[in-house]
Amino acid sequence: MVKQPSPTETSPSATLAGDLRIALGKLSRRLREQVHPNDLTHAQKSVLLRLDRDGPTTVSALARAESVKPQSMRVTVAGLEAMGAVVGKPDPTDGRQTLIDLTPGFRMVLKESRAAKDDWLFRALQAQLSPQEQAELTSAVKLLQRLAEF
Repeated sequence: MVKQPSPTETSPSATLAGDLRIALGKLSRRLREQVHPNDLTHAQKSVLLRLDRDGPTTVSALARAESVKPQSMRVTVAGLEAMGAVVGKPDPTDGRQTLIDLTPGFRMVLKESRAAKDDWLFRALQAQLSPQEQAELTSAVKLLQRLAEF
């Protein structure tokens, strides 16, 4: 017996969802190719991006934000400290707390990594898309941002 597809499996929205997932996956892989590979785990990358975006914070706050146990976050942070990516400093408002932050050297690594990705994407946009298509993509980016915040 052959299973008939449900209406949602053949709807334009379902097709769009699949196509969008595939396209974004390919684009993400291409952007990752623009920098030197590293040995960071997913958890480490997540912590580094959170620190870059939100600024210094405690291990406990990182654990809550990442939905992991504080002991697990301590292990992740210790690995990052050993790599020289983060450093702990006493909290100026509560000496019992330690604030974890990116090191200046690692901030430079992040900046260079983003610049390489931005450069590749800029060149790809210029080479592959007409000015009208770039305008369409500008509108699409706003929609993608809305979806990402859902």
